[in-house]
Amino acid sequence: MSKLDDQSLTALKTAFCYMPKTNDVNEFDHTGRVQQILDDIETVREVLLINDVDPDEVADDIHPDQANNSSY
Repeated sequence: MSKLDDQSLTALKTAFCYMPKTNDVNEFDHTGRVQQILDDIETVREVLLINDVDPDEVADDIHPDQANNSSY
């Protein structure tokens, strides 16, 4: 798979921010679609990783004003 251009990558990162988190996907809220949703989340995560983007840091990148201000 080839890398995305900047505009496409930004769009994917933004969409990823609004996807449910894996641990929030359950049969009660997503009846009959749990595995498909988990597979879709994993696909997006893989494309982000291919494009050198840490999926766990996307929200802070897209919405820095809402980022956790943690220090190590």
